Amino acid sequence: MTDSTLYIISGILGYLLGSIPFGIVFTRMAGLGDIRKIGSGNIGATNVLRTGRKDLALLTLLFDSGKAAIAAIIAYQATSETTCDLAALIAGTAGVIGHNFPIWLKFKGGKGVASTLGVLFATSWEVGLCSGLTWLLMAFTFKYSSLSALVALILAPVYAIYFATSDHIYFYSFLALLSVIRHHQNIARLIKGEESKIKFKKK
Repeated sequence: MTDSTLYIISGILGYLLGSIPFGIVFTRMAGLGDIRKIGSGNIGATNVLRTGRKDLALLTLLFDSGKAAIAAIIAYQATSETTCDLAALIAGTAGVIGHNFPIWLKFKGGKGVASTLGVLFATSWEVGLCSGLTWLLMAFTFKYSSLSALVALILAPVYAIYFATSDHIYFYSFLALLSVIRHHQNIARLIKGEESKIKFKKK
């Protein structure tokens, strides 16, 4: 099997895993209806948290971050030493794309923050740790989920300069750009001072 074929398979695997909408799955199983009809309309953990169910938000966060990470790990383990890093990056990135544009939801998905963080941890744990800590610092300081995500993911390629390779920098830069595009409405609301803050307690 050629390297190109392995990369294509890695991408397909990543996309299909990333397309699983765990936020919708968990909230419907809990009898909360369609998560897309409340809050921001997003299918990610932050919007699940707006239901007041911290347990479901945590599950969504774990599974959304895990699905792209698992795709990256499978690709890494299934390919040769010379191709494993690139295969993992392709699979993980495809997983984020799958989350953002899932085939099961007519390509209308989330914003890929948790999935991207999962990819960072799976492909370079040092970068993942730095980005995760950046998100936490920003979230607890400013309480804006979108701002926290943007800063954390934009800094990922910078962290990769010190902890990873040029391939990582390229893929992380793409993921950061994708995140900015997906958050364009949040950015507009942040500028206007209209962005909603993270609420850790249900009213």
